[in-house]
Amino acid sequence: MSIFNQSYETTRLRDYQGSIARNFMSNVFSWMGIALGITALTAYLFGTDAELISLLISETGITTLGWVVTLAPIGLVLLMGLGFNRLSYQALVIVFAIYAILMGMSLSFILLIYTAASIFKTFLVASLMFGLMAIVGYTTKTDLTKFGSILYMFLIGIVVASLVNFFMNSATLDYFISFIGVLVFTGLTAYDVQKLKRIGAGIEYQGAEMNKLTIMGALSLYLDFINLFLFLLRFLGDRK
Repeated sequence: MSIFNQSYETTRLRDYQGSIARNFMSNVFSWMGIALGITALTAYLFGTDAELISLLISETGITTLGWVVTLAPIGLVLLMGLGFNRLSYQALVIVFAIYAILMGMSLSFILLIYTAASIFKTFLVASLMFGLMAIVGYTTKTDLTKFGSILYMFLIGIVVASLVNFFMNSATLDYFISFIGVLVFTGLTAYDVQKLKRIGAGIEYQGAEMNKLTIMGALSLYLDFINLFLFLLRFLGDRK
């Protein structure tokens, strides 16, 4: 094979991988958007309906259902991650949908704490930041693997610090955690988009079930956005 033919085949392969990656990422963002829509609608319905919100919180505090709604999403994420090989694509979609609904029910609490205007403002800011970092992650030639590893270490630190502050109830520590949280999830957005682009191009996990990977990718970006939004809300949200 001549040098010209080798170059031509290499270009065709690169174009093919790019096309597959774009299609994969389009599906990932579509599922993420659907999940965010479900979450937003559920949060609005529960946050604006006294009867529905009373199922989650009463005069004496959070109800049993409220605690289930708050804690169950953690179990569903573990189920999707650990059960990836055993669960079918349809099962993953159902679990993801249930997860989005439960997150919406849980996030309805913020409508009781913050004004609607500040929530909308924070959502727009989070969307712009997320979109910018998604573009960076998709277009950058820099390998973000080591960068991602560092961010996950910081994420573990945020979890530990949040548990400690649950008992300390320190406003200063909460502010610091929120600041680091915004930085971490801003960076993770770029890292996760680059990782998913490589998966879509077939550079990683060749032969895997792409439909199932699409759902898991959507979950990953969904979590990045939700967490970025919540940490920003601590800075930008106006309490009622």
